Amino acid sequence: MKDEKSEADPYWDVIQKEWETILKWYLVFAEKKPVMLYDIQEKKVYAYPYREFWAELNPKSQVSLAEQYQKAVVNDQFVVFVRDNVNEKLVSYTVRLEKPQGKRRRK
Repeated sequence: MKDEKSEADPYWDVIQKEWETILKWYLVFAEKKPVMLYDIQEKKVYAYPYREFWAELNPKSQVSLAEQYQKAVVNDQFVVFVRDNVNEKLVSYTVRLEKPQGKRRRK
């Protein structure tokens, strides 16, 4: 989970491309404030309860997600992870309910 801007962020591009599907599934479970996951290889979107997703992370990532998730909930946003098993990447983003535009800060 990085905190830097990237000129070319392929994972942010994936979120933009798959936005309608990600948002659709978020809205199904919105009252539970899920953590969303898009798996690149499976091309599937998952909605996880926060605690369940948090428990699967290493301690450093748990701290990072806790901070990111709390800020997202307070600001009417949600957390989306992109998982890329081929490149062994798990990247998170905080997004608003409207379609994301342009460049984005990775968390």
